[in-house]
Amino acid sequence: MRVATNEETLRQLIVELRLLEGTANTLQSRLNFVNAILTELNYAKMTLEGLEKERKNVPLFVPIGGGSYIRAKLESAEKVIVGMGAGVSVEKSFSEAKETVGNRIAQLEETRRTLQQQLTQVAQKIEEDQAKFQELSEKLREAERKRNVNVQKT
Repeated sequence: MRVATNEETLRQLIVELRLLEGTANTLQSRLNFVNAILTELNYAKMTLEGLEKERKNVPLFVPIGGGSYIRAKLESAEKVIVGMGAGVSVEKSFSEAKETVGNRIAQLEETRRTLQQQLTQVAQKIEEDQAKFQELSEKLREAERKRNVNVQKT
């Protein structure tokens, strides 16, 4: 009866490990997404800080993606169009824009910390379950060997 209990526990561990691995993959994907947004927001913050010192009509290179730029002239740095999410953008004063970007960075850094903690916990649980799995597998192999020896003796 003990072997049957170990086999059932082993099956449960396999299911749990699959679920945990799926959870870990999901958390890692979310973490990658948050990191990408943070990189973009930090770039926006640095750009705002650089523009703060510029005067009207100064020539600029504006990134258009893929490492490509266009030449432009700064018309005004008094107002900034800030993306708020879901395709919505709002015109804000320069200081409001910097504050908005800074607040979003702070929120996302907290989200990143939370996701990293969750990922660490899931990884620890995976390690624990893998150790249990190895231990139970060895017990089942040993029980199988003993059974085979007893069958051969009879």
